[in-house]
Amino acid sequence: MTSDMKLRITTYNIHKGVSSFGARPRIHALKQAINAMQADVLFLQEVQGRHDLHALKHATDWPELSQQDFLAGDSHQCAYGMNAVYDHGHHGNALLSCFPILSSSNRNISDHKYESRGILHCVVRAPEAEVHCYVIHLGLFAGSRKRQNEALIEAVSTTAPPDAPVIIAGDFNDWGNQLSEELRARLGVTEVFDENISRRGFGTYLRQLSGRGTKIQPARTFPAAMPFLQLDRIYVRGFKVESAEVLHGKIWAKLSDHAPIVASLALK
Repeated sequence: MTSDMKLRITTYNIHKGVSSFGARPRIHALKQAINAMQADVLFLQEVQGRHDLHALKHATDWPELSQQDFLAGDSHQCAYGMNAVYDHGHHGNALLSCFPILSSSNRNISDHKYESRGILHCVVRAPEAEVHCYVIHLGLFAGSRKRQNEALIEAVSTTAPPDAPVIIAGDFNDWGNQLSEELRARLGVTEVFDENISRRGFGTYLRQLSGRGTKIQPARTFPAAMPFLQLDRIYVRGFKVESAEVLHGKIWAKLSDHAPIVASLALK
């Protein structure tokens, strides 16, 4: 029997709600943009849970609520995984869901003292299934990312039942696409752009001649104005990907240095 359950999801590194240059508040414009996405579940990175200096300096433009609560509003529930803590505040990952969040936990996967990273795991009660959602933001160094990817695989393997639908999304900082193959092989996930591949072009022709098939690559999401690096990903299990797109260009470049990915999923 085919399920009718569909989800619209997004992953977005919001750059702490400030502009890339000058650290000017962008949180109100971000909320408008996020609302316009009409996403059921949002996987957000670099969410500012508290920042006393911005709150003091930009009193009229900085919400009294934490960013996750402000962005969630009345339409979504939210969960927050605090990762980086400093004297004047903290930031981390957040999950916003229009469905009930049954549980949430944050796992510290920091690889060294200069980068605080975590995996936020939430179980969301969608209409036809409990969906295990993992918000991720991996480190800047290849060795760290490899170890953190292992921690992610271990976390999903031990917290999500084998037959449970799974969504893993976030900023993987994996511009060389070194992590996808391991995730696919060991977790049985697919990336939302895996099937959205051009079958034409000389490179594809050469790969077919050599028997290597079509090269699978994630979408380019950084920098938002003109993306050329493949940093952000959505991996799914138990879903059919109906559509996936990167929202980028002049308007999005004003909001964050990353472009968001929006995908429509159907439960298998």
